[in-house]
Amino acid sequence: MIRFCVSNSRISSRLPMLLRMYSSNERTEEFSDPVKRMCKIIMSCPNVGLESSLNESGVRVSPDLVEVVLKRFENAGMQAYRVFEWAGKQRNYTHSVRAYHIMIGSLAKIRQYQIMWDLVNSMRSKGILNVETFCVIMRKYARAQKVDEAVYTFNVMDKYGVPPNLAAFNSLLSAFCKSKNVRKAQEIFDSMKDRFTPDSKTYSILLEGWGKAPNLPKAREIFREMVDKGCDPDIVTYGIMVDVLCKAGRVDEALGVVRDMDCSGCRPTSFIYSVLVHTYGIENRIGDAIDTFLEMERNGVKGDVAVYNALIGAFCKVNRFKNAFRVLDEMEHKGIPPNSRTCNILLNSLISSDQTDEAYRVFRRMIKVCEPDTDTYTIMVKMFCERDELEMALKVWKYMRLKQFVPSMHTFSVLINGLCDKGEVSKACVFIEEMIEKGIQPSGSTFGRLRLLLLEEGRKDVLEFLQEKMKLLVEEPLFN
Repeated sequence: MIRFCVSNSRISSRLPMLLRMYSSNERTEEFSDPVKRMCKIIMSCPNVGLESSLNESGVRVSPDLVEVVLKRFENAGMQAYRVFEWAGKQRNYTHSVRAYHIMIGSLAKIRQYQIMWDLVNSMRSKGILNVETFCVIMRKYARAQKVDEAVYTFNVMDKYGVPPNLAAFNSLLSAFCKSKNVRKAQEIFDSMKDRFTPDSKTYSILLEGWGKAPNLPKAREIFREMVDKGCDPDIVTYGIMVDVLCKAGRVDEALGVVRDMDCSGCRPTSFIYSVLVHTYGIENRIGDAIDTFLEMERNGVKGDVAVYNALIGAFCKVNRFKNAFRVLDEMEHKGIPPNSRTCNILLNSLISSDQTDEAYRVFRRMIKVCEPDTDTYTIMVKMFCERDELEMALKVWKYMRLKQFVPSMHTFSVLINGLCDKGEVSKACVFIEEMIEKGIQPSGSTFGRLRLLLLEEGRKDVLEFLQEKMKLLVEEPLFN
């Protein structure tokens, strides 16, 4: 069996000492929480020593613990897989179905499909395969634009003893629609709709897909077909139709759909109000956005974080930041916690308005009440790099590491490119090595830029070292 992963077996030394100009000497507290203890070990240990470090940690694994840790490291597929393999060897422990699914999705992100299917076979041998397993794979293949592989996954379900059902059919259609390939989804629907009787979810998936295409006539056609087939639209379908019309600039028609909902006994939801508020914000119709929000409250619909985010975004669009912060205060007063999306809307808007100091203040405020996501960290690192404040960019990076948050490929690229801009080639090399060791393949443009800088400085040995590390990303066995 071939294994594809990172290993240091052919390279015993890490980067030459000349690259150790930048190193992190900070010490973090010892955590009694087993999740934090495991994450700290994973973040700090080189690949070769990871298994022994975990063995010596004294952490007793449980399904819940492994699921949380794998989820935390899903952006670092091969590093997560090492933990998965180690946990599977522990006494009195068996991987849960969810752990397998997290791992399958993580491996698919970095296109380690051979190992992914090995895990599917492992699940089959244990009798724990289910429809969702194949849905996860279909979604990942579709996102990677691997159309034939996604269809193959659906067709091969029977051979694995998991007969495809309507849920799997809907998932296949959804996978293509969400990966901007609605035409393929429609083709599959037309060829299989006699095999699986479509429900409101089936039509909603296609409706949303054509709406995002965008192809409003086709979306209307799907909606009419749904009604003609005697499949009544539900609240989700109505919400999607409102969203489709709003994105096409047909707000008045969308309001007509909302009125039809009332006649059908479906009350507009917070989601529908959030779509309307967001659309008015995009169109700089701040008065209509406010009126719609107030109408929601008058109708007794409890607003969720999405509609508050839409209103904050509407105020930010017209640079009324004081109003945006009042909405944020109201959220906290009403016990509606802001999320990373709230934070990102404010940060992007402030940075676009050249209010970078205020953006940093917002970042410091928001991290106390919600967990940043990949976009949050990327926004802040990019902002400081563009301001030529590398120390601040690295400070954000240090905080991210302290939170055991694994950066994405894009976050790494932003920092590495920022370091290259300032001629900090040695530091850039340290981070690109860390990136590779986490099983994340650098983009061609990022690595190509660093390659040119290393050649200009006559550091061919470092370049060859990094190139060899990248080769090992797909060649060596997991554990020696």
